[in-house]
Amino acid sequence: MVKVALFVRLEAKPGKETDVANFLKSALAMANQEATTPVWFALRLGPSTFGIFDAFADEAGRKAHLAGPIAAALMANADELFAVPPQIDQVDVLAAKLPH
Repeated sequence: MVKVALFVRLEAKPGKETDVANFLKSALAMANQEATTPVWFALRLGPSTFGIFDAFADEAGRKAHLAGPIAAALMANADELFAVPPQIDQVDVLAAKLPH
């Protein structure tokens, strides 16, 4: 059961919307390699607003993800892709329906 999560809000620089979308799509391969990340979504919230939602069984999984390759790639590309720094919120999961 997932108990903790991250919600990351990303605002693309003008003209970088396609690059952000492609970056997020490519991050799926990295997410699939993370054993402690059972839930991972890349989202488009609006024309230039994107997000990532991922959930974890515990705080150790969340910390491992924050120290992993997706977070590193996100920060390495932040100046080029994003109008403002990524907004990373640590949230609690109150209830979830996931496949078994």
